[in-house]
Amino acid sequence: MPLPEGEPLTGVKAEGVVNALTVDLEDWYQGLEIDPEDWGRYEDRLAIGTLRLLDLLAEAGVRATFFVLGYAAERAPDLVREIQARGHELGTHGYGHRFVYRLGPEGFRADLKRSLEVLAKVGSGPIRGHRAPYFSITSGAEWAFEVLQECSITFDSSVFPVKNYRYGIPDSPRWIHDVGDGLVEFPLPTYRLGKRNIPIAGGAYFRIFPYTFTRFGLSEINSTGHAAAFYIHPWELDPGHPRLSVARRIRIPHYWNLKATEGRLRRLMREFRFASMGEVLGLDA
Repeated sequence: MPLPEGEPLTGVKAEGVVNALTVDLEDWYQGLEIDPEDWGRYEDRLAIGTLRLLDLLAEAGVRATFFVLGYAAERAPDLVREIQARGHELGTHGYGHRFVYRLGPEGFRADLKRSLEVLAKVGSGPIRGHRAPYFSITSGAEWAFEVLQECSITFDSSVFPVKNYRYGIPDSPRWIHDVGDGLVEFPLPTYRLGKRNIPIAGGAYFRIFPYTFTRFGLSEINSTGHAAAFYIHPWELDPGHPRLSVARRIRIPHYWNLKATEGRLRRLMREFRFASMGEVLGLDA
């Protein structure tokens, strides 16, 4: 797709760095900290944003990694098969969208195995990648890496090197690194400002910060030769999904500027190079 007249290519697409485009496949109500026992009360709209996203990816010629929530795969197995049929990589997002550090080792192991069983029934083939709900592998929950290794996961993208009330390991490496025993961590992208890491390039940060900040942050990462992991949710491409009266700290980042998501994503995929996480890590060579 050509750039609009007068809009220069300001990213680093021509420089050869390929970033990972990732999707947390979950429905709109599953990240609002609603009790899973109450999920059945809410309208399922997963297909709306997912099909729109698949079309945008096809237009841009981008292959992505979809971290699939097991619960969502049970409810919409044909949608997961469609994602795979379009050539995208599947990973696991756990089963019940629970905070890993609250589950504990045994709870996390059970949740992870349940998600892998659901994906196997859908016909996913071997699952190599994992992302924790809420990026909830945090300081004190590093035991989760051992559980991932037990389940033959080879790459994880759960660690956000920031300080947030729900997640983050501020002093964790900002770049792709080995965790040990065949497991690689692909952390979420940040911009280093003084002694702090500022989150960029995904989810609410993509909608709250000006697009120019995302572009600047990704360009800075790529200029060092490193790849970044951009993330998005299907519901961010469905701005008409219901608005719930949840806590302000949850409501504002969830609903803020949803109408801007599609346009910004189109522009991002024009200005930067993207592929699946497996491709970026060289696992599909």
